[in-house]
Amino acid sequence: MPITGRMLVFCALLAGVLGLGFSNLGVSELVTAAKGGDAVSGREIYVNTCIRCHGIDGKGTLGIKLVPPPADLTASDVQSRLDGTLFRRIHEGKPNTAMGAWKHSLSDEEIWDVLAYVRTLRVEAEGQP
Repeated sequence: MPITGRMLVFCALLAGVLGLGFSNLGVSELVTAAKGGDAVSGREIYVNTCIRCHGIDGKGTLGIKLVPPPADLTASDVQSRLDGTLFRRIHEGKPNTAMGAWKHSLSDEEIWDVLAYVRTLRVEAEGQP
């Protein structure tokens, strides 16, 4: 059976997709960067940028009625997400919500710092009855 151009392209594409899918490309860098975030710096950034919607405790501001409401950053469905997923959400924003992309205002390092601070909200929430 002769190999056609379409078959060759398909095989190359399939090999590339499978290779990326199983290579863990970039995962180690994301984990390292997340662990390197500075929660103290992140808190300062949070207070100046995130607190308006997410509130001082991360549970959302009561006075602002956004649809859909801001994510409760202390909730297990947020805290259980991978660091890379949360980084991307902050970096790129969430379509059709008030959560805009912060990539234009914050550096990657600052986003990792905010993420490190957001992770501290989990500890405070777990400590409460």
